[in-house]
Amino acid sequence: MLPLFNTVISWFLKKRKHQMELFLKYPIDVQHELLIRLVETAKNTEVGKKYNFSSIYNYQTFRENVPIQKYESIEPLVERARRGEQNLFWPTHIQWFAKSSGTTNSKSKFIPVSNEALEYCHLKAGKDMLALYINNNEDAGLFNGRGLRLGGSSAIYEDNNSYFGDLSAIIIENMPFWADFSSSPKSEVALMSEWETKMDAIVNETINENITSLVGVPSWMLVLLNAVLEKTGKDNILEVWPNLEVYFHGGVNFNPYREQFKKIIPKKDFRYYETYNASEGFFAIQDSNNSQDLLLMLDYGIFYEFIPMTEFNGEDSIAIPLEEVKLNVNYAIVITTNAGLWRYLIGDTVKFVSLDPFRIRITGRTKNFINVFGEELIVENAEEALKRVCKKTDSVIVDYTVAPIFMEGKKKGSHEWMIEFKKAPESMGYFTELLDNSLKAINSDYEAKRYNDMTLEMPKIHKAKSGLFYNWLKKNNKLGGQHKVPRLFNSRKFMDELLEMSNSKKLV
Repeated sequence: MLPLFNTVISWFLKKRKHQMELFLKYPIDVQHELLIRLVETAKNTEVGKKYNFSSIYNYQTFRENVPIQKYESIEPLVERARRGEQNLFWPTHIQWFAKSSGTTNSKSKFIPVSNEALEYCHLKAGKDMLALYINNNEDAGLFNGRGLRLGGSSAIYEDNNSYFGDLSAIIIENMPFWADFSSSPKSEVALMSEWETKMDAIVNETINENITSLVGVPSWMLVLLNAVLEKTGKDNILEVWPNLEVYFHGGVNFNPYREQFKKIIPKKDFRYYETYNASEGFFAIQDSNNSQDLLLMLDYGIFYEFIPMTEFNGEDSIAIPLEEVKLNVNYAIVITTNAGLWRYLIGDTVKFVSLDPFRIRITGRTKNFINVFGEELIVENAEEALKRVCKKTDSVIVDYTVAPIFMEGKKKGSHEWMIEFKKAPESMGYFTELLDNSLKAINSDYEAKRYNDMTLEMPKIHKAKSGLFYNWLKKNNKLGGQHKVPRLFNSRKFMDELLEMSNSKKLV
């Protein structure tokens, strides 16, 4: 049954590649036609009337009429929609809301997910992810077995005739039959809300399956795979699932986890495919083997704008359309979507590494950086530096976070790192020196502030107790696929919590 299924589904998915040629050939036309369709569709909604959508006929008039917005600006409308009101920001019935805590704000966000967004963005992207992989690999046998899906920790909850949960749970609830048929674990396990119980259930259900692919966030997938090895007593994952061929990952930078995956999946031709999706939409997919570049998907009902981070001023920023972006500039993303998000700041930053076609790399978050002393250190800088230093010191990192040490009196500032190692370096002093030098080489602003210890002193690094970050997530009810360890921040909130846990006799 499954080999025939593999042949039929593979043929169906390959056809989609030809449909992508339109936006690859005419990217700007596709984007601007999409914008006008979105505006026309929503012109009679409350938002459409407020911003006079009927008078919008091109990008310039759209930018003049509609302000850039953060979640706080749209929250009152979202709450009304959750109570059952319709035609507020999108004309078709909206009953699904993706609950997201974000990475910089503990307050829950409820992102509207329309039926159009489900079908023509999230589910379509899942098919495209497979289509691109299969087109690049003629020997692909994904559907000869099953894909192990590791979603978020939340079940679906009903509230005032609307439903909310992790985006992954919403997608599982609405997954087409063929995708559900070829996935493991079964939906009732995938949608379990208690994370640790769910992990045990997934391990027990999948260890005897023919798993051919993995889908999930790297940090949590590692936890699961190590649990599989512990349960089976095997040395590597291929001894459990010999036909495993690809891991589709996203959510966090993969570089800190790459070596750990290579060790437990020791297969030279094993493939890794990155995706860029969020509660607000599915944005980009790796479209070739062995690449770190992501193809920006332009026909998912999402219109893109970008703000150069050098000019970023929140909702008062001036955005530019796709045709005006330049290579290797750090941009904040602004989206307009077929779920009724209008010029919405999602909080992520990217840079373009190709303009034909438009390919990007994720660089971090608009709030996920340290710029207390003018050093403008972003996540991309930190993770590239860690990658270099780990290679030189033969060390492996599990997780990390960074915070500023503020100036006090005549005392100069610094950066404080909390790093949990799977394999620690022989000398933390040497590791710290290498990290400092790597950051100087990568970031000229950091280098300038470190010159002769002018503003910044040598960074301070703590070697975290094993399990510290996991237990911090557990303590804050953040265990699960979509939750991430905070990385770089201008405040000390997370660092101080971690230090307090480290100094206590018990981690939780």
